[in-house]
Amino acid sequence: MISVAVAAIAVLAGCSGNGPEQNETASNAVASENAASEPRSPDGKRYLAQPLVKDLFFADPSAHVFNGKIYVYPSHDVDAGIPDDDLGSQYAMHDYQVLSMDRPGGPVTVHPVALDLKQIPWASEKAWAPDAAYKNGTYYLYFPAKDKQGVFRVGVATSSTPVGPFKAEPKPIEGAYSMDPAVFTDDDGQSYLYVGGIWGGQLQRWATGKYDPNAGDTDLKKDDQPALSGKVARLSADMKSLAEPLRDATILDENGKPVLGGDHDRRFFEGSWTFKRGGKYYYMYSTGDTHFLAYAIGNSPYGPFKYTGRVLEPVQGWTSHGSVFEFDGKWYLAYHDSQLSNKNHLRSAKITELRFRPDGTIETLNPLKD
Repeated sequence: MISVAVAAIAVLAGCSGNGPEQNETASNAVASENAASEPRSPDGKRYLAQPLVKDLFFADPSAHVFNGKIYVYPSHDVDAGIPDDDLGSQYAMHDYQVLSMDRPGGPVTVHPVALDLKQIPWASEKAWAPDAAYKNGTYYLYFPAKDKQGVFRVGVATSSTPVGPFKAEPKPIEGAYSMDPAVFTDDDGQSYLYVGGIWGGQLQRWATGKYDPNAGDTDLKKDDQPALSGKVARLSADMKSLAEPLRDATILDENGKPVLGGDHDRRFFEGSWTFKRGGKYYYMYSTGDTHFLAYAIGNSPYGPFKYTGRVLEPVQGWTSHGSVFEFDGKWYLAYHDSQLSNKNHLRSAKITELRFRPDGTIETLNPLKD
């Protein structure tokens, strides 16, 4: 109906010889009709972007450009009938599928299962947010999962194609722990692995460098002390092991001091993502219970990173997790929300353009319009 209305308005405008003002009025009428037909959030607002896939649920999208094509590596949400809790028990993902498209906004292909939890010898459950990398003809899929003892580890699998299938290494990466692995490859070809997430991601249980199952379910509960940091380490040449121990990816405040544990609007919660632009390193992350995608900027892939602002305001749903990529000279944010289900554990991946100001700061996005 909308397309017919547009055509009718165009024909009328052409036949009657309407001037600019009348044409503008017609255009505004079409825009209003289009807006009225758009999907709305529970509070009546329009969405900034629409789901990439509408018949399956994909979250935590890690987007990359390989050979001129966009590949998105998400987690695959399923409904296991588990109630919500602070440990993320409701997120019962058990396999990975890759999404691909020729351009932002283009048709999306959902590829067959690339890796199943049953194919990971050391894992027991929770195939959460993954990431991918490429080097010397091999594609690497990095993923978190709980081992047989219920401890989150980070594993890696390999494939000759970006969409898999991937074959998992028999053991997790030595020295890597918690969740949300993300790989950044610098201009010199050196790659770095970022990991970490508090609460269900168990990062608080590694605060001493060793796993302590009694260290709590949330954070250190020390609001006046530096917050827990995400971790980073350089990857070895084989891309399957760490070349060094994990270290803190510290986030600093405006005074050059580490952000405190009580600063929930700025402290790290989960979902590290690093990219480089204009010679600077951007470290994006989720603030968790305050639901922001925040970012900080540094001069090294290790940090420290100075808190700079927000990439994305809270989405519909509890979690927020994203990635940033460049395609054809423009920058984009991949993220998720619960538009299709309105359930925290059934989320949909989306992509929208990301804009930078002349000083390199990011124009904060609002996922809802109106």
